[in-house]
Amino acid sequence: MSSLEVAIVGYGLAGAVFHAPLIAAEPRMRVAAVVTGSAERAERARRAHDGVRVFPDADALFEDLRGIGLVVVATPNHTHALLAARALDAGIPTVVDKPFAVTVGEAEELVTRADRAGVAMSVFQNRRWDGDFRTVRALVEDGTLGAVRRFESRFERWRPVPKGGWREIGSADEGAGLLFDLGSHLVDQALTLFGPVRSVYGELDRRRPGIQTDDDVFLALTHENGVRSHLWMSAVTPQLGPRFRVLGADAGYLTYGLDPQEEALRAGRDPGEDDWGTVDSERWGLLGAEPDLSPHPTLAGDYPAFYAEMAAAILDGAPVPVDPRDAVAALRVLEAARRSSGSGTPVPLT
Repeated sequence: MSSLEVAIVGYGLAGAVFHAPLIAAEPRMRVAAVVTGSAERAERARRAHDGVRVFPDADALFEDLRGIGLVVVATPNHTHALLAARALDAGIPTVVDKPFAVTVGEAEELVTRADRAGVAMSVFQNRRWDGDFRTVRALVEDGTLGAVRRFESRFERWRPVPKGGWREIGSADEGAGLLFDLGSHLVDQALTLFGPVRSVYGELDRRRPGIQTDDDVFLALTHENGVRSHLWMSAVTPQLGPRFRVLGADAGYLTYGLDPQEEALRAGRDPGEDDWGTVDSERWGLLGAEPDLSPHPTLAGDYPAFYAEMAAAILDGAPVPVDPRDAVAALRVLEAARRSSGSGTPVPLT
């Protein structure tokens, strides 16, 4: 097999805006099938992807998997584990949108299924390829900052009026709320940088009327190596804090604003453009120690790398872009945060 026919299960924001354009931009992949019960979304898929087969539900797809070499699960969170299990049991490599599952038990079972079947599986933690995160990772790994003592990371928004989607009105058991949405990214990034966590302290709040789960969250992670990660995610922040503030023994790094790739995908830009993911110099972060601070170039973001690496994993036997065991570790942190918020004290993980 020299190329992959890809089926995307779910064609809402995740499937249509995040996954499909990146798959279409990968030379060794093609969007061959889409599952959606919406006539409008079905028509959108047909306009965007020549020859795409559209299925009204997952059952119809799994009854006709001819030619499909990769299944992408981009449905509401509580369905991730069930649909991924069906794809794995059919022997089809699988990508699962974050969060990987809504419980550690579900996630561990998926890893077991994939190992037993000898099938490649990965989790779509695209924020590992944010330009600002790539920059932080390079600064940490090359020792520019010295020994890192504190890592601060934020995804904050000002949305005082709920939109009413399932992420706001769904229950925690369904994986709704910011902890399992934005928190999946922030925790994954912290673990990628600084490794396993010794203890977790969480504050989960519901600030807006009419929502059923958390919309304002703070997490404090103590890593086994002593680094402390402080993570904020909120829909009710009228003044936004820095995206990253990383404090080391020799220097710090501070940057504001979000990686431009999400905005570009929402605007319908082609991920294959030459300047994809680049950040203008006026938006670069500051590196150094007071009073000697200077702008530091932000590396280009590279969301297309995820599906390039997934194609290499399936076709060439390379490692998957995100090891699903990393997603299991992140889920352990999220579950501990929820327990900690209920008790008001840190929860040990080791």
